[in-house]
Amino acid sequence: MPLRPGALANLTVRDFDKRTRTVTIGQDKNGNPRQISLLQVIADFFAEQVRGKLPAASIFARSRGEAWNKDAWKNPIKEAVNKTGLPSAASAYTLRHSVITDLIRARLPILTVAQLSGTSVAMIEKHYGHLVRDDAEEALSKLAF
Repeated sequence: MPLRPGALANLTVRDFDKRTRTVTIGQDKNGNPRQISLLQVIADFFAEQVRGKLPAASIFARSRGEAWNKDAWKNPIKEAVNKTGLPSAASAYTLRHSVITDLIRARLPILTVAQLSGTSVAMIEKHYGHLVRDDAEEALSKLAF
């Protein structure tokens, strides 16, 4: 999911609906709530995370039950980056950008990527538009002249 790290950290049990396999992102940079459908495997993972928790509890909590925040995840992510050999500049936000890039390269409509990401089409086009130039050329080459 192309979520901002803060939006992921803010998810509570009540934001997840196991029956419909959806998660509602309520607090995010753009301020507009949105609902995202989850793949079954992700919904199953979320279901494990919420089991036995109260509706106001964080879906993803630290080992002592505290909610994640931008300061709490810096060191664990840095450790994971080092252990996996990723570039040292990789961060939680890098994951968001990687997912957006993958969705664009998979030719998901830019409007859908923007909706999933909680950002505007203009912002997606500005930062990721270069990824679809080849798609346009390929589509044009298929036209019969």
